[in-house]
Amino acid sequence: MKLINFKDLILFENDNYIVINKPPHIASLDERTADKKGQSIIRMAKEYWADAQLCHRLDKETSGCLAIAKHPEAYRMLAMQFEDRVVDKVYHAVTNGIHQFDGTSVYLPIKALKNGVAVIDRAEGKAAETIFYTLEAYKQHTLVACKPITGRMHQIRVHLQCLKAPIVHDELYGGKPLFLSQIKRKFNLKKDTDEQPLISRVALHAYALCFDDITAQEIIIEAPYPKDMMALLKQLRENK
Repeated sequence: MKLINFKDLILFENDNYIVINKPPHIASLDERTADKKGQSIIRMAKEYWADAQLCHRLDKETSGCLAIAKHPEAYRMLAMQFEDRVVDKVYHAVTNGIHQFDGTSVYLPIKALKNGVAVIDRAEGKAAETIFYTLEAYKQHTLVACKPITGRMHQIRVHLQCLKAPIVHDELYGGKPLFLSQIKRKFNLKKDTDEQPLISRVALHAYALCFDDITAQEIIIEAPYPKDMMALLKQLRENK
């Protein structure tokens, strides 16, 4: 994988926080099984700023807004906002199927299993709520805005599965890969080649983040789509 320059990821920076646009396929924290030479967001952040601490995490495949504190006081301040559920987070997901969500709320408890999978568990799960809005509908798919109120593992992915709207290429939770041949008329594949999916990861992007700085000034950040998400949406829009 091409080495990433951390500075190129920065969307916002002041004396207290850095907000980056995390690329897909890079872990937020060091992975236990990873090669020590491999990249992780926390390692790159600490090389850039020695006292850097991640204020939250994104799944390895998820792209978008990720907040990093530059000193312990800033970390505590934002950690309290996450705990009090006053941080506004908006994710964009491309889902299988056509869906009309207009503030649709899913309030179902989630339990994280030891194998890295999350499930709905009404007896032992922790409270979890997500609100969904349809942004665009295509021929067989939908672009959905997802607003998690809580922050459970794989929350958006599990709750969309419950709505029978799994995220494209999220095979862990029932999402199917998307191929151009599924949506484009008169599609011709070159001889002796295998068709590749339009996106090779879970089609989920942390689009916006809003929280208060230590100074009580509101910080609102939006993260542009990465190239793979842009390419996916371009094909969906052109082949409606």
